[in-house]
Amino acid sequence: MINKQYFFLIFITYSCFSVAQTSEESNSVKKEEKRTSSYKLDPLAPARAAFYSAIVPGLGQARNKKYWKIPIVYAAIGTGAYFYFDNNKVYKRYRNAYKKRLAGFTDDEFYGPGNTPILSDQALIRAQQTLRRNKELSLLITIGLYALNILEANVDAHLLQYNVDTNLAVKPYIDFDTPNNSAQLGLSLNINF
Repeated sequence: MINKQYFFLIFITYSCFSVAQTSEESNSVKKEEKRTSSYKLDPLAPARAAFYSAIVPGLGQARNKKYWKIPIVYAAIGTGAYFYFDNNKVYKRYRNAYKKRLAGFTDDEFYGPGNTPILSDQALIRAQQTLRRNKELSLLITIGLYALNILEANVDAHLLQYNVDTNLAVKPYIDFDTPNNSAQLGLSLNINF
């Protein structure tokens, strides 16, 4: 019972995302001739989109006319950059306090009233190590998101040039078995030549 439910769920999900296309035979030949004659392939379009995204993040998405992706690109890269600069600022606070303690001063921000420190020297060292690791990780994530922006623009430009032929269709197939009162599920792939 559970296997049938999973199969049915996968079947419905696949059906929702697949494209089913139907056409008449007499009109399909005319449409195919019209499409192939007007369809122009620009082999440098993906390279241009990737180049534009490398220069200015989001420019490749604008070239692909996917303007809704530009705020996502800037939010992703901006978030990574924010965490990098925030971790760097806090790291410098702890580093400066540790340097003051090494010089013999007791007036840093992590030193409590009187002669009792709020954070020990070892705690300052551990905080610096943790913040340095977080800062470097934020930088790596930001660089990764920048590279992902370039890759996404390139792949999207490739997919814009993808020619979807009307002769290829994926359609769900449901056969109802009347003697047993059960449904048989399946997928059919029809290729017309």
